[in-house]
Amino acid sequence: MAAVNEQDALLAKRRRIQQLSKLGKRVGYSLFAIAIIGFFVALFTNFSSAWVNIIMTCIIVGSVFLAPAIVAGYAVRAADREDRELGR
Repeated sequence: MAAVNEQDALLAKRRRIQQLSKLGKRVGYSLFAIAIIGFFVALFTNFSSAWVNIIMTCIIVGSVFLAPAIVAGYAVRAADREDRELGR
C-alpha cells in the first residue's frame, strides 16, 4: 500500500512540474515574441534606447523562464517514457 501512495505522490509531483514547465514555456516564448515585435517596431521608428532596453529585458527575462522550463519538460517526458518501457 505504501508503494502505491509513493507512486501516486511521484506522479502528482511530475504533473505539477509539467504544468509549471508549460507555464514557463508560455511566459518565455511570449516574452521572446514581444522582443521580436519590439525590434520591428523600433526598426521602423526611431530605434531609441528605450526600445533597446525593452527588447533586451524581454530576451533576458524570457531566457530565465524558458531554459529551466524546457529542461523540466524534457525530464518529465523522459521519466514518463522510462516508466512505460519498464511497465510501471
